[in-house]
Amino acid sequence: MGGRMAGAAGALAEELPGWVTLLRAPNPGPMTLDGTNTWVLRAGPDAPALVVDPGPADEGHLAAIAAQGGIGCVLITHGHPDHTEGAPRLRELLGDVPVLAADPIHTAGGEPLTADTRLDLELGLRLLPTPGHTADSVCLLAEHDGDRVVLTGDTILGRGTTVVAHPDGHLGDYLSSLELLSTYREIPVLPGHGPALADCGVAADYYLAHRRARLDQVRAAVAAGATTAPEVVAVVYADVDRSLWWAAEWSVRAQLEHLGVEQP
Repeated sequence: MGGRMAGAAGALAEELPGWVTLLRAPNPGPMTLDGTNTWVLRAGPDAPALVVDPGPADEGHLAAIAAQGGIGCVLITHGHPDHTEGAPRLRELLGDVPVLAADPIHTAGGEPLTADTRLDLELGLRLLPTPGHTADSVCLLAEHDGDRVVLTGDTILGRGTTVVAHPDGHLGDYLSSLELLSTYREIPVLPGHGPALADCGVAADYYLAHRRARLDQVRAAVAAGATTAPEVVAVVYADVDRSLWWAAEWSVRAQLEHLGVEQP
């Protein structure tokens, strides 16, 4: 599928299947891009809907989700507040529908998500455990009427790259998750933030190359005498706005751990 370019991560998806609806939360920012994407998947007008990532506790946004009607399940891709905060209130609005996540803390009315989880919503759904951004990150392969999409949460974003949220996230896990996602060629990405991308495999390949290049930069910074994560950030992320260095430090700590570098 072709489309407008989103940079090195690949082309933007020009068109999504008719059974996919995007509701974007009004929480834009440096980490959330245009806002948290809430995706609603429904096989047909009489089929139950799946809501992926309810987003923040914004009453207007949650009301818009509830207005979709006929929601059978809510799924959470990972436990960060910009994806989960609205879940308890949404469950109230929907009449206690199941809210499912890999982390039991964010699960209500059902069992925590695993690779063996099966959802009966008239859609072909496959859970893909993809730890790395966080330990509890999952992606979802959805298929209906000959079309497929991969919902990636924050594992792959629609613009830029994501962080490895150390100490919860681990770089080795993240690289393995990206290698898995790289096998899903020519399937659109529905990310947790930013626009939809045309090809999951292309995006995952770019993320892998980016992470490996950053790892080389961190290795070089340590060899040149940087001894702490903040010192490495100052070298490797010198071209990044300093207001985002705190997030870069998460990824640097994950990379130092991956390299076996002791940290104070």
